[in-house]
Amino acid sequence: MRRRAPATGELEARLGHHFADAALLQRALTHISAATGAEGRLGSYQRLEFLGDRVLGLAVSCMLIETFPKADEGELSRRLAELVRAEACAEVALAMDLGPHIRLGAGEASSGGRKKAAILADVCEAVVGAVHLDAGYAAAAGVIDRFWRPRMLEPVRPLRDAKTELQEWAQGRGLATPVYREVARSGPDHSPRFRVSVFVEGCGEREGDGRSKRAAEQSAAEIMLAEVGALTEAQHG
Repeated sequence: MRRRAPATGELEARLGHHFADAALLQRALTHISAATGAEGRLGSYQRLEFLGDRVLGLAVSCMLIETFPKADEGELSRRLAELVRAEACAEVALAMDLGPHIRLGAGEASSGGRKKAAILADVCEAVVGAVHLDAGYAAAAGVIDRFWRPRMLEPVRPLRDAKTELQEWAQGRGLATPVYREVARSGPDHSPRFRVSVFVEGCGEREGDGRSKRAAEQSAAEIMLAEVGALTEAQHG
């Protein structure tokens, strides 16, 4: 006997959004293993996840700008990365209690798909995308504010700086430790400006600047992280 998915009324109440187009929510909850019919994989949450990821980034960025008016770009970038990372989205999915509502193929369901962090994170972003399509950006931002603001105000994990993030990224792929070097220094002695490059094996060299060597190194690491992150996403898209 096939297990029936629970009704979505309670889920909509938790989200704080009632869908005018219920099909959007159903699609956001449908894993590719359960996508059937003429649409095939287009009937899964993948396109909505793509949209939700961008909406989430924008909404969280706006929250950060408003909440931390004295934070510089580096701090804002670190806070953003922490809030929108896959692990954070999976944790939000648990808070939304999305697991029981996810539609999976038999194989994926039997292997514990409803508890897999990667699937939970993807569905979380897809739900955000579905709300945006159903009622616009303001409605999606409202859902994001409901679930992400508490995490923003009380971070679950300590913020990691960009240099640490980049080093862990490289080590996780068996690459050598990133190498930093000072490229240039300008300005008067009392207010210098530094330009520093970072080299990562297989990724080339990127440059950043700042009012201290450390700030310039952080800037270079942030730029490298952004580019290798985009590259990784493109390769797996």
